[in-house]
Amino acid sequence: MTAMEIGVVLPQTELPADAGAIRRYAQTVEALGYRHVLAYDHVLGADPAVHEGWSGVYDLHSTFHEPFAVFGFLAALTSLELVTGVIILPQRQTVLVAKQAAEIDILTGGRFRLGVGIGWNRVEFEALGQDFTTRGRRFEEQIALMRRLWTEASVTHDGAFDHVTGAGLAPLPIQRPIPVWIGGSSVPAYRRMGRVADGWFPQLTPGPALDEALRVIATSAVDAGRDPATIGLHGRMSWRGNLDALARRAEQWRALGASHLSVNTMGAGLRSVDEHLEALAATAQALGVRPA
Repeated sequence: MTAMEIGVVLPQTELPADAGAIRRYAQTVEALGYRHVLAYDHVLGADPAVHEGWSGVYDLHSTFHEPFAVFGFLAALTSLELVTGVIILPQRQTVLVAKQAAEIDILTGGRFRLGVGIGWNRVEFEALGQDFTTRGRRFEEQIALMRRLWTEASVTHDGAFDHVTGAGLAPLPIQRPIPVWIGGSSVPAYRRMGRVADGWFPQLTPGPALDEALRVIATSAVDAGRDPATIGLHGRMSWRGNLDALARRAEQWRALGASHLSVNTMGAGLRSVDEHLEALAATAQALGVRPA
């Protein structure tokens, strides 16, 4: 059976603005035997009172701790792998993301995966001074440029969206290049994953739709001269109190060949860090997760 590393989703929207709570959460999940922490990314939340008809999943009341800053903090406190799932890459400056990612990679000793996506929130793009309409086209250029910045001392790049003239990052990361994983849920996203991703984050559960996504990714990878088997698969499942159901879902992901699986405890009515940790302790036992 394929080895599968099991970790957790940082419960962003249900954590207080408390460094001690973040520390206790991460150190406890590591002690339970989980292998990674995955963090979501949103810079700003939209005000539904201003944006009439707002239907986004998050708004200005949803708490999001900034992933790179939190990971710098956690790198000193745990030996967990740290994963962004995902940074909204086209709304950020490419070179700055490459620099921040390189620093996290150094601080974690190479235990870092950079998950990226194109995003859906026009409000954030506007506030960050980036063009929402070109985000898909810019995305692949950004990934190629970051990989050069992580592996070359001096880079000159004259692209459609980014321009670098004889410049480089120092220090370079430990992983050269840092693994870039992609999130998305459309056929163009799946094709992009096949072309350029080191791994991907499905927004689907095991079933026919996921099987079709895997087929599109594999076809795109072969067309690009890549081996589909080298593209990692990072599944996710939500805790809702039914441990038997979680164990069955984990086995479905394992049978699909998932390299990683995250347990998400948000949205289940848990009211404190302690309740999140209690749920994860029970889940660890049900899934056979043990300290290293």
